[in-house]
Amino acid sequence: MSLYKENNSKSAALFERAKKIIPGGVNSPVRAFGSVGRTPRFIERAYADRIIDVDGNEMIDYVCSWGPGILGHAHPEVIEKVKSACDLGLTYGAPTEKEVILADLIAECIPSMEVSRLVSSGTEAVMSAIRVARGFTGKNKIIKFRGCYHGHSDGLLVKAGSAALTTSVPDSEGVPADFTKHTLVAEYNDLSSVEALFEANSDDIAAVIVEPVAANMGVVLPAEGFLQGLRELTLKYNSLLIFDEVITGFRLSLGGAQQYYKVTPDMTTLGKIVGGGMPVGAYGGRKEIMDKVSPVGSVYQAGTLSGNPIATAAGIATLTILKNDLAIYDRLEKSGAYLADTIKNACSQVHVNQVGSLLSVFFTEKEVNDFESATSSDTKKYAQYFGYLLDHGIYTAPSQYEAMFVSDAHTKEDLRATATVIKEYFQNEYR
Repeated sequence: MSLYKENNSKSAALFERAKKIIPGGVNSPVRAFGSVGRTPRFIERAYADRIIDVDGNEMIDYVCSWGPGILGHAHPEVIEKVKSACDLGLTYGAPTEKEVILADLIAECIPSMEVSRLVSSGTEAVMSAIRVARGFTGKNKIIKFRGCYHGHSDGLLVKAGSAALTTSVPDSEGVPADFTKHTLVAEYNDLSSVEALFEANSDDIAAVIVEPVAANMGVVLPAEGFLQGLRELTLKYNSLLIFDEVITGFRLSLGGAQQYYKVTPDMTTLGKIVGGGMPVGAYGGRKEIMDKVSPVGSVYQAGTLSGNPIATAAGIATLTILKNDLAIYDRLEKSGAYLADTIKNACSQVHVNQVGSLLSVFFTEKEVNDFESATSSDTKKYAQYFGYLLDHGIYTAPSQYEAMFVSDAHTKEDLRATATVIKEYFQNEYR
């Protein structure tokens, strides 16, 4: 099959059909391609670093299912374990040994998650972690950061990033003001804004929740001392520090961003990568904190499909591969840096942020280190860039405010092919 065919008639027809029976034609807003002015591609299958749509277009994929595809698509060892698990039944609604094995692996890889609870999504993990933080501390308020996205639960859909930022609806309708009155918003990479909130609410802040690397306003790295400063402030005011590692967990290192930056939170939330890309999540922390969770403690949380045998089989296989091949992180760092350097060398009028296998190009000459600078990017130019790459067989995030992901399945040949297309774009547009 050729790398790319300039045809999307089947995707266009499916999109028109979908819009009649699904809100906006998609089951998650960013998939609609609204901010890039294109028709979404309906994917039929995927392998390694490629996805193939219903029109037969084969593309090099840098979305990686929004992060969990760290090993690439359809990794044979993971698929084998999933197929074997399916033969035994899809779900039981009862405990299985796989849940215990996966929890052991999580604790081994991320020691701060001494005890963890599996759930079915990153949103659910974050929502539950905050409930536990409130139950453990006896306090009501939380601090989040403008532009950081922690899922679509009511109390956190305030000044959010990700698709909420893309569609210019950072505060959703349908969320009563009473649900968000305990959510305080600080500025990412600005410790003084956090300290001011603590000083004004010193006795009632249960937790600070942060993406240790912000990846839902584009990739924005923590400034030197920022994460450590949060650790010190939460200790000072007897609050918990929650790292939302739905994106960074197992991606920046086997131990996530907390290992990479050497800052230990009280609680951590994880997303689909802990289940090898299956619909799953996890939250956890010190035993004394997690002992608040029912049935041991009085903080209630439950889920019929939590820890289901298919997701846990995929998660065990994925984490075992990562644990046994730590060189993967060196390979991912080199691949990410190669693409970042390609963009930097091709155009001096854009800014690139990269750490490990995460990167973003911002169409601004400003240094991007917070929400304000991230949103200074020219989104129309990003849409043009996205469209050029798509038309040349490179599939990237259909939003300025999402990350570009590299997997271990990306070959040197495909990275070079991607670099060639990127250089051609900037040569054509920035002569």
